[in-house]
Amino acid sequence: RVTFTFINKDGSKTVVSEPVGTNVLEAAHDNDVDLEGACECSCACSTCHVHVQQKYFDMLPEPTDEENDMLDLAFDLKENSRLGCQIKLSKELEGMEVSIPSASRNMSVDGYKPPRH
Repeated sequence: RVTFTFINKDGSKTVVSEPVGTNVLEAAHDNDVDLEGACECSCACSTCHVHVQQKYFDMLPEPTDEENDMLDLAFDLKENSRLGCQIKLSKELEGMEVSIPSASRNMSVDGYKPPRH
């Protein structure tokens, strides 16, 4: 298992522990963390955009062209931005902090949050 921390939109912290191989978006949903994920991990939106603590960001594989295209649409894009659905947990990410931006851009309906499946 990998234990890491979400820094929520309001600044509060949620510590979670998930199996290796789980992605950050799935970990958020499993732990009732408010991270949207409108496209259900298909790398077709930017609603699971997060900021990754730099030390851990540098450990991640390079983003794919598809991820970079979606990040270009993200609200509050930073150098350490990634899509939560594309970050797979590994033992090296133990202790990571992931910040959730204060808003996201959902291209379907502003403010709409799709139901979890």
